[in-house]
Amino acid sequence: MTYNKFAFALSTALAAATFGFAASAAAAEVTLLNVSYDVARELYKDINPAFASAYKKSTGVDVTVKQSHGGSSKQARAVADGLEASVVTMNQANDIDMLADRGLVVQDWAKKFPNNAAPAYSTMVYLVRKGNPKAIKDWADLAKPGVAVVIPNPKTAGNGRYTYLAAWGSVLKKGGNEGQARELVGKIFKNVPVLDAGGRAATTTFTQRKIGDVLVTFENEVNLVRAEFGDDFEVVYPSSSILAESPVAVVDKVVDKRGIRKEATAYLNFLYSDAGQEIIAKHYLRPRSDAVFKKHAASFKPISLFTVDEVFGGWRAAQKKHFDDGGEFDKIYSSK
Repeated sequence: MTYNKFAFALSTALAAATFGFAASAAAAEVTLLNVSYDVARELYKDINPAFASAYKKSTGVDVTVKQSHGGSSKQARAVADGLEASVVTMNQANDIDMLADRGLVVQDWAKKFPNNAAPAYSTMVYLVRKGNPKAIKDWADLAKPGVAVVIPNPKTAGNGRYTYLAAWGSVLKKGGNEGQARELVGKIFKNVPVLDAGGRAATTTFTQRKIGDVLVTFENEVNLVRAEFGDDFEVVYPSSSILAESPVAVVDKVVDKRGIRKEATAYLNFLYSDAGQEIIAKHYLRPRSDAVFKKHAASFKPISLFTVDEVFGGWRAAQKKHFDDGGEFDKIYSSK
């Protein structure tokens, strides 16, 4: 072999080796995008590095998880409009159903993971100012004249929607009728000074802008506020409230296009692991693991819970009747 031929062959071999190494390195690095709801920021700041470390240890693959947060329904619409989420971690099934209807998520997404694909749940409770000066104890108290109630917009925020349904359902569970439920919810929303787009914005309105006498939001959010602000606030549990599941799903269309289904599925499965359930509980979300729940039982006050299926016939029926354009919420709020 002449020198020139040898040099060419060597350079070709080196180039191939270099390309192969680069391709191997690229294959060992994966980026996921988790599109999530507004008040889950702190949770996933802890979940993501814990998952990345565990996955690296078991597979040798480096995974970076990026986050996007906002009102749950607003986030779902962003995914539907082209935001390339690898996974969605929402606070209501309705938002994932919409993505399934758009062909981004499989129709039977709720069967892909345990517990209706909801590794955690919460409920709606009240955060009041120290001493509870307005003596707020239950849903009817939110409808009293002179009580300013901070609730995010049910059209864009899952916790706003859960709050609406919790108040409506509280009447029905006590034997009241639809008319009485509509009257109570109407009075409550007449007491809402501003409709923020998401739960975290509503929390800021109440805690930092000092607007309102009571914030209605997820149990995990009010406990995080108390942990941060100490004795400035108190948590009040109503006599009954709604079961607020936090469902998750792989965005099938995206992960298949990018070849990252394995990592995306592992990420959501991590939420059900002992390590994931521990992190969930430490952030005041109610874990599905009985053992982890018992360990953190002091953080979760017993409360009578009803479900969307039980009282409203499921999320699709609730959406159509109450939150679609021209539905009950629009009628109630337009008459404010």
